[in-house]
Amino acid sequence: MNPSVRRRLTLANSVVGAVIVALDGTVLTVAQPTLRRDLGASFAQVQWTSTGYLIAVASLLVFAGRLGDRYGHQLVFAVGMAGFGAASAGIGLAPGIGWVIGLRVAQGIFGALSQPATLGMLRAAYPPDRLGMPIALRTSAIGLAAAAGPLVGGALVTQLGWRAVFFLNVVPALVMAAVALTVRDAPRDREAAGLDVPGAALLAVALVALVRTLVVLPGTGWTTATVLGPVVATAAAAAFVQRERRAASPLVPPDLFGSPTVGAALGTLVCASAALFGTLFVSAYYLQDVRGLDPLQSSLRALPLAVMMVLGAPLCAVLLRRHGPRRTTGTAMTLLLLGVLLLSRLDRSSTDLAIGAGFLLLGAGFVAVMVSATAVVVRCAPAGSAGVAGGLQQTAMNIGPTVGVAVATTLVGLAGVDMGPALTVLAAVTAIGALSALRLPGGDALVTEPRPAGPPPTDAPCEVRTRR
Repeated sequence: MNPSVRRRLTLANSVVGAVIVALDGTVLTVAQPTLRRDLGASFAQVQWTSTGYLIAVASLLVFAGRLGDRYGHQLVFAVGMAGFGAASAGIGLAPGIGWVIGLRVAQGIFGALSQPATLGMLRAAYPPDRLGMPIALRTSAIGLAAAAGPLVGGALVTQLGWRAVFFLNVVPALVMAAVALTVRDAPRDREAAGLDVPGAALLAVALVALVRTLVVLPGTGWTTATVLGPVVATAAAAAFVQRERRAASPLVPPDLFGSPTVGAALGTLVCASAALFGTLFVSAYYLQDVRGLDPLQSSLRALPLAVMMVLGAPLCAVLLRRHGPRRTTGTAMTLLLLGVLLLSRLDRSSTDLAIGAGFLLLGAGFVAVMVSATAVVVRCAPAGSAGVAGGLQQTAMNIGPTVGVAVATTLVGLAGVDMGPALTVLAAVTAIGALSALRLPGGDALVTEPRPAGPPPTDAPCEVRTRR
């Protein structure tokens, strides 16, 4: 196949695959009230249609990325998309809430297979110095899906019922799976990409315990179960670190596991996504409960965020290439911080201009962080570990929003109508992310392949610390 055609097909798969999963999450939120009434489900059961999916996908992303490194990203992506489409069709036909929850977990498993591959495919198809724009286009598409999701979901649920939002995914997912099977990956060295099942299991336990605690904590408070969650997560994470340091073929290769640059990029992503989604939760409460706006009116006030997500990503790729990750990401985190602080000062008399300006700053900052920090993670990975890098990026993008919403929910519940405490804490999280961004490389020349044996040069942005 012609290389340019292969790249275009790979980019199409990456973009559409990411959009399918992003759109699924946003339209589900709109469909849940109707789904609950139609199936006679409780609020707790409906919550598990989201929680079950989140736990499944978060716990498997890194292992799924390693599967892509071993067997080929296109193949793993095809399996993930086909399974995601089939599970979507099953949910659309489900006779009861138990089936919906079980199939949402299955959707999470297949979503975990497909998402790291959307980045791994790009790393394999594009030269490292040309990755910025494909990643930017993927980010723009995700922003468009997030903006269009509530509108599409609302129209489908109103006209055709909640089952239609799941049938929406079936044909595009199956088409993308078929396209992926026509684009063959380069031959893989399976011996060099061990699966490390014990390491994957330890990481999954840590993430499941963490995510479940964050999801249930706002509703239950600190109980025996919620206290036990962090203990289990910490113990499993410690065991995972020890395993990775000693394993002959670790789940996360030393190029990534010991890289301060990758760690800084992932930390920035977690902080930025926590701040954004936590602020969005608080802002929705402000717009609907304090200002008395309906969901559509609230969405229109937040539209500048979506516009910046869609239009700003390609510009961010240019800025990244011109100014490097540290300046681009640091400036982006500053804009995000200003957006959180501006929204924290809103009250009943605030104008629509002030509200729109806050969301504009949020969108401008977050999209630049997404493009620049993601590019750092993917480009610092050797080609043979691109799937794991994609899995780490996707894990950060799942953990961050969960942390942000948990913090916002807890503090809003304690403070009542006062949004100040929640947004002050989220501003502090943003500031921590800005400090993390200072550890990113100052130029655009990122190390993208394993270096020869010996100490790295002192200015190497993707340096690897020696494992003990």
